[in-house]
Amino acid sequence: MIRVLIERHIAESLEAAYEERSRKVLQQAVAADGFISGETLVDATDPNHRLTLANWRSQADWDRWYHSDTRREHMLEVVPMLDQEERITILLQS
Repeated sequence: MIRVLIERHIAESLEAAYEERSRKVLQQAVAADGFISGETLVDATDPNHRLTLANWRSQADWDRWYHSDTRREHMLEVVPMLDQEERITILLQS
């Protein structure tokens, strides 16, 4: 199993629109082969900073989802709402 940390920073006044669209991305990820679970958190000191921690069966499963047409299409709607580039960190248990 791997964990994927996705960090996004939402542009001011776009929080509601972002939440709606990011929920659609998550719904598609849940249906993807290899997805185990995930949760989204809000930074206590910066309410526009979102962190999603997702558990995937393998790096190959994550890579398939990350490079999928489905994710790419949904991200076309999410990316314009961000004021910083999305950061992704792959985490392994030690």
